[in-house]
Amino acid sequence: MWPVSTMSPQHLAFRLTSGAANVIGPKICLEDKILVSSAKNNAGRGLNIALVNGVNGDVLEIRSFDMWAGDVSELLKFLRPLHEGTLAFVASFDDPATKLNDEARRLFEELGSTAAKELSFRDSWVFVGAKGIENKSPFEQRMKNSKSSNKYEGWPESLEMDGCIPLRTPLET
Repeated sequence: MWPVSTMSPQHLAFRLTSGAANVIGPKICLEDKILVSSAKNNAGRGLNIALVNGVNGDVLEIRSFDMWAGDVSELLKFLRPLHEGTLAFVASFDDPATKLNDEARRLFEELGSTAAKELSFRDSWVFVGAKGIENKSPFEQRMKNSKSSNKYEGWPESLEMDGCIPLRTPLET
């Protein structure tokens, strides 16, 4: 095994795109693989979330949660048991916030979000966070739904964000 100081950290490349209006669906891409998209028929209204192992980059689970007509308890059951180092990739579509309650917003804040507490009806939102993050995530964008600045009638434009996240080093035993 190489000494840690000479190893270059591995990274995960990602691209997130929020949906635009209620027509153009969101996308979550990781390492040249599309995880969520309308073409894959797995994008849903509300919050689209891909959970990824922060040590090896394996995709753990992909789900969407309808935050307009759905039940927030399903989102809470999904987020509560996350393990330290689990990465969460989030892309909104249509309405990400109507059903969000204080606990759901707090769970996103625990993943490093600063926008979750203010997320509102039909805002566009993309976010990457991690369970156990010590600071706020640098990977977050929110565009407020505003009649005066919306690109589409009733909806803001789509957001796109890409970057690289370092994988965590497994703890040695």
